Amino acid sequence: MRVLVVDDHALFRRAIVGLLSGMPDMEVVGEAEDGEEAVATARKLHPDVVLMDIRMRNCNGIEATRRIKQEMPQVKVLALTVSEEMSDLVQIIRNGAEGYLLKSTTPEECVAALRQVMQGETALSPRVAARIFHEFAQDARRQSDFPRDSNLSPRELEILQLVAEGVSNKEISTHLSLSGSTVSNHLHNLLGKLHARNRVQAALFAESRGLLSSSS
Repeated sequence: MRVLVVDDHALFRRAIVGLLSGMPDMEVVGEAEDGEEAVATARKLHPDVVLMDIRMRNCNGIEATRRIKQEMPQVKVLALTVSEEMSDLVQIIRNGAEGYLLKSTTPEECVAALRQVMQGETALSPRVAARIFHEFAQDARRQSDFPRDSNLSPRELEILQLVAEGVSNKEISTHLSLSGSTVSNHLHNLLGKLHARNRVQAALFAESRGLLSSSS
């Protein structure tokens, strides 16, 4: 896994680089100290994952995430920040980030979250997860961002419910007795039908439409 570390505090950034450099499955390919540098470095190095701070000068992590995901949608973004502001949480997820961690997280949790994101999973600090889902569900009801008629198949609805419950692809595969590739194909199709960028947005659609309560 090739990681780009973005943070405007050099001491913290170096600590993260030191942590990840000790992981056999991770390689820190670059560092950036602000959003502008993050976008430029991502263009040059094409990392697998960007570990992104939010509050930075020149260009913040929210805008940098939007630009990176627009130009390089295959690049994963995992926010790592001190901010618990709902506006930050909402905007960076809406801009395509696959996860959101607080800097109070442990080193082990940070490493685990990077691996989750790389595997196509969602990584959220437990302390903010419930708040994120509540805010997005309310926003989805107000703005009707998602299509009213999703045309999801029964199997896709089944998978969507499990995704919304935080179940990994591997666990979905076991639970439904499907191959990993079949689960991935179903997930890809339902994301397309929902016009959702990632699993977080798909789960929010499920909650906003009452699919969780009606399917359980």
